[in-house]
Amino acid sequence: MPSTPRTRTPRTPRPARIPRKVAIVGISLSDCGRVDGPTPYALHAQAARRALADSGLERSAIDGFGSAGLGTLAPVEVAEYLGLRPRWVDSTAVGGATWEVMAAHAADAIAAGHANAVLLVYGSTARADIRAGRRTSNLSFGGRGPLQFEVPYGHTLISRYAMAARRHMHEYGTTLEQLASVAVQARANAAANPDAMFREPITVDEVLDGPLIADPFTKLHCCIRSDGGCAVLLAAEEYVPDTAKDPVWILGTGEYVSHTTMSEWEDFTVSPAAVSGRLAFERAGVSPADMDIAEIYDAFTYMTLVTLEDLGFCAKGEGGPFVEKGRLTRDGELPVNTDGGGLSACHPGMRGLFLLVEAVRQLRGEAGGHQVRKADGGPLRLAVASGTGGWFCSSGTVVLGRD
Repeated sequence: MPSTPRTRTPRTPRPARIPRKVAIVGISLSDCGRVDGPTPYALHAQAARRALADSGLERSAIDGFGSAGLGTLAPVEVAEYLGLRPRWVDSTAVGGATWEVMAAHAADAIAAGHANAVLLVYGSTARADIRAGRRTSNLSFGGRGPLQFEVPYGHTLISRYAMAARRHMHEYGTTLEQLASVAVQARANAAANPDAMFREPITVDEVLDGPLIADPFTKLHCCIRSDGGCAVLLAAEEYVPDTAKDPVWILGTGEYVSHTTMSEWEDFTVSPAAVSGRLAFERAGVSPADMDIAEIYDAFTYMTLVTLEDLGFCAKGEGGPFVEKGRLTRDGELPVNTDGGGLSACHPGMRGLFLLVEAVRQLRGEAGGHQVRKADGGPLRLAVASGTGGWFCSSGTVVLGRD
């Protein structure tokens, strides 16, 4: 006798989770520049306390933490030093792009409900360590794995960027004067920033006449070495009414890794920002032309030029003419690295978190003497921060906006 089929009650489908909006609600710098006394841990703590105070939230709100570059078990060790017990952590380490990539991860975690408020913090005594003999220079990041095949040729980090710059010059006719103008404009922006380490104006000729570091880079084509730290606090939208400052929203993010060995880099004139930038702008629903300012990792002048191309501010090969004639200054068509950047303001290593701090300051209208002013007098609305890691090995891009 055939069995009677069971009647199943259809399940009510679960409502799809609506991703929460995510804002940067707290930012800060630690003491920066020439800081000989504090340890890197102390700079982390100083930056974290200041960012929390800037947000107006209680420390108990922080349930996520991101840190890289310090400690045996980062971020566990640094979190313990700060007295935090986070339920979400990230220790992504991809060089200077670390913090844009980490901010993307934190925003995704908050949007999905895995965390509510995530603190990202960095601190370094790179300059003080060298002066005290605690750190010495090295030729290579490592002699094992794929890098071992390039180590015998003496490639330094600087020389890798220099090779890429030379290729761009060969392919597109980019000139040394155009590269030097990037450093000149960064210094012009730093001149109005009281926190910048170097503020005296420089000229293209002074950049070109400086001591050669790695052809074609002279000293002023290269970032400064400083001490310092900073912190950024991200939180879910429901926390915003309790914060002390207007929120700056994470609108879109993108990340991408390209290569580690130079032999695997298909085109020295294309950085990974070509992918991370496109993703970030698409996800934000905006375009490069909509940006009021751009904060770009600038360990070397060529980084600024090629990243501007790859983010879409100009066509490939047109970066040289684009950076000329003051376009990147605070009063220019596209203010870039408005605090003076790593070329003049500060560069304690892995500078990407400083890009987010400066972008938020500008969007809030809190940058003081180096605040960018729109021609129509209105407030800044949109900014992009794009970090680069290694020798163009990785990139993270974050598009930010205010209400």
